[in-house]
Amino acid sequence: MDGSELGAPQRRIRSFVLREGRITPAQQRALIELWPRYGLEAAALADPAVAFGREARRVLEIGFGCGEALLAAALADPTSDFLGIEVHRPGVGRLLLAAARAQITNLRVVIADAVEAIEHLPAGALAEVRLFFPDPWPKKRHRKRRLIQPPFVERLARILVPGGRLLIATDWEDYAHEMLAVLEASTSFRNAIGPGRFAPRPPERPLTRFERRGLERGHRVHDLLFLRVPD
Repeated sequence: MDGSELGAPQRRIRSFVLREGRITPAQQRALIELWPRYGLEAAALADPAVAFGREARRVLEIGFGCGEALLAAALADPTSDFLGIEVHRPGVGRLLLAAARAQITNLRVVIADAVEAIEHLPAGALAEVRLFFPDPWPKKRHRKRRLIQPPFVERLARILVPGGRLLIATDWEDYAHEMLAVLEASTSFRNAIGPGRFAPRPPERPLTRFERRGLERGHRVHDLLFLRVPD
């Protein structure tokens, strides 16, 4: 994700644009009142056991949007701990409200750029990373902003245990094939389904409103499942 021009200081290319939109009063209150229960500063990721108050299997979802998939996952598997990283505060506030209503205890969230936040995680801290419908940056001049690029893939490899899973979904055809090529070129991962193949829809990925909109527009969803190769 790092990029530079010849002779110019190095600068990081952001994979998102912060368009907050309207945040409701309830979401704003949640960000204040529920943050002590569910929120973490990125630096707290250096010790996940302390952040969650226990040792357990850990799953990270990057860019969880409104948190539908993350909430469903935490509810379905109380023996695992779920971490979400998102930059858009309205979506975070919405997830906090839903988590409090469901009395979830195995969920923590960070409001930060995931590229920077995951650097705080220890090596091998996670059993699984999920990245559902990342921004496809469809314009050709913007594709350098796409998240799944070789440097970021290696950062994900560092924080996954050997055999750990990387689950990705996208409804953009060209991005799906680009991600498949990038991941298969990495020596840190192998395609769990077989070379050149996309995965069937994983049962742990619920159908969200965002995905329904894409399907209504005729978009085909591609899933990828890669496993962390031992060093």
